[in-house]
Amino acid sequence: MAAHTSPGASSSTSHSIDEHPDIMALRARSEKATSTPMAQAVEGLALLAGLYLAASPWITGFSGFTALTITNLIAGIAFVLFTMGFVNSAYERTHGMSWAALGIGVFTIIAPWVVTGSFDTTRTIWSNCVVGGVMVCLALLTAVMGAAGARRR
Repeated sequence: MAAHTSPGASSSTSHSIDEHPDIMALRARSEKATSTPMAQAVEGLALLAGLYLAASPWITGFSGFTALTITNLIAGIAFVLFTMGFVNSAYERTHGMSWAALGIGVFTIIAPWVVTGSFDTTRTIWSNCVVGGVMVCLALLTAVMGAAGARRR
């Protein structure tokens, strides 16, 4: 089937949405927001926290608990993806994703008790509670920084 085009339309348009002044201004604001020392610190700590959570079963030695191992691996990767999404993307518009990251942090804290099986050993509790608490703090910081940036507009 042939594509339908209007009679005067050219199939090779040289104009791109990427060149629109509003898009360029949004990128400039995002670049400015992510270049602050606080945003860079939050980004780095969030990356480390998520990677630690994903690897924690092997680091702290509870990889024999299959359900908790898989839970921590998935939650750690999801946390990294959420935090990198709202740190490297349009910071002021996507700070709402920090609430999902906050949920991951809270779930990390309670996971040793709610994941099927008995995983409430000292290692799992300490590991998950500490990294979950760090994740909660980082998610709240990101929400505050994003909201502050939105108010400045």
